[in-house]
Amino acid sequence: MLNSDDPLVAVLTTAIQRGDLAALQRQLADVPGLASARIAGRKGGSSTLLHVVTDWPGYFPNAPAVVRALLAASADPNASVDGSWHSETPLHWAASSDDVDVAEALIDGGANIDALGASIAGGTPLDDAVGYGCWRVARLLVARGARVEKLWHAAALGMTARVEQLCGAPPAPSSTDINNAFWQACHGGHRRTAQYLLERGADLNWIPDYSKQTPMGIATSTDTGRSNLVDWLKEHGAAPHS
Repeated sequence: MLNSDDPLVAVLTTAIQRGDLAALQRQLADVPGLASARIAGRKGGSSTLLHVVTDWPGYFPNAPAVVRALLAASADPNASVDGSWHSETPLHWAASSDDVDVAEALIDGGANIDALGASIAGGTPLDDAVGYGCWRVARLLVARGARVEKLWHAAALGMTARVEQLCGAPPAPSSTDINNAFWQACHGGHRRTAQYLLERGADLNWIPDYSKQTPMGIATSTDTGRSNLVDWLKEHGAAPHS
């Protein structure tokens, strides 16, 4: 177990988040078992080096290669945060920043797509990806076998046929379920799915307890799934949208 104030943790964090594979691999070679070590006191709990490379905002240089190097050194892709209000795995964290390449490296390395413990409803990485509007990772998870069992997941992803299946299966969805799914369909920008749910009685102006926005508001707001790209473009002097 390492402590967050250990100088080695600072060295490792710098190497990982700068994408310095050579420096990371030297440390891994010098300290047996380092890849699977836990770091105490980091962000209110105990986490791992795979959490360091998947930490917000994601998109660290060489991050997929860093993930593969840690996995090759026996890092556990399914290690969860301990001692915090959530128990997210590295895949949850990659999902929350929409870092699709890192998410794919984790899945290829054995990450459990349906691991529980998300910051959203204690659910799977798909809960985080959909809840935070991280559509690329959400679609990757579904393509790689994540189960779409929640109506709001299917609606947010525009899976109208799946929405119809879930609405038709017992028990029938509540009005809150329909409203939430409608809001999420607007969140994902899926008109046909939203239309189907409106016809099922969705409230056109329903505001969920986890947002201050109406369906119209979320439909027209900045897509959170693009925030990393937008911020990167701004940092590099991209001209504003005209």
